[in-house]
Amino acid sequence: MSHTPAYVVALDVGGTSMKGGLVSENGAVLLSERRPTPRTDGPEAVVAAIRDFIRHLAETGDGSPAGVGLAVPGLVSEDTALYAANLGWRDVPAKDFTDLGVPVVLGHDVRTGGLAESVLGAGRGASDFLFLPIGTGIAGAMIVNGAPYEGTAGWSGEIGHIPVFPDGEECACGQYGCLETYASAASVGRRYSQRTGQEGVKAEQVVTSDDPIAIEVWDEAVEALSLALATYTLLLDPAMIVLGGGLSQAGPALFDPVRTRLVKRLSFREAPPLLPAALGVDAGMLGAALLGWRAAGRPELGPGWEVDVRATPLVS
Repeated sequence: MSHTPAYVVALDVGGTSMKGGLVSENGAVLLSERRPTPRTDGPEAVVAAIRDFIRHLAETGDGSPAGVGLAVPGLVSEDTALYAANLGWRDVPAKDFTDLGVPVVLGHDVRTGGLAESVLGAGRGASDFLFLPIGTGIAGAMIVNGAPYEGTAGWSGEIGHIPVFPDGEECACGQYGCLETYASAASVGRRYSQRTGQEGVKAEQVVTSDDPIAIEVWDEAVEALSLALATYTLLLDPAMIVLGGGLSQAGPALFDPVRTRLVKRLSFREAPPLLPAALGVDAGMLGAALLGWRAAGRPELGPGWEVDVRATPLVS
């Protein structure tokens, strides 16, 4: 009797670290490990590190995996990592990431996390919602009709570059007043440091401080976020908005004022519920597992899974 592979390799690749694991047919995480992403060594080194990590994970499993799911940043299609500025690669075929000879599917990191929240997390049961992880940067996954919306060329969800204050600070992208410039965890710490001269201030220090400058910086972040979310709501009428990433761990300090301002800005209509993400740091890997099972011809897997997750640490 031939052996039926009972797991997939799932890997979530970030700019500084990679989280990988083996996930079974019933959603059990059989193994979970982290490795650094060697981006300073160049794109070829990153691809080689991913290939080595996938091989290592597979070697710990029982037999060959049924497939591989890989969540990566940048512009991506199911079979090609087209471009990632922070990793330096261009047009890397999916097959270059593994030599296991099994099906492999690629997904955009944020949209893959949104897929996991849709199937397994806070968005379970909602066909239309926004998943917005707020960490070092800000990007969103637009879940439309039950699936992540990619857009014409794969650039959908760049909500962090909505110009909420058109005459505001210059963003690294070249525009002015972008949401990410005011409301990302990195920007909250940076803007406080610039005003006080204190170096190395982290977002959580600003959020929990009663310093008038900290209150002002945080108020501007909340205002920027509420403006962007009001715009999104008026355009796409989501059933809910799910906030994730490190900054979402600020809890009521974030959710209460954003919710209040969103209600005020949507004066003629009801505001969508504002919920915390459920899957924390595991969202990308679990989404990659769903992709891996889809690569293996098992797209029906996922909705019945019950998963154990832990919260995302606050990211500065």
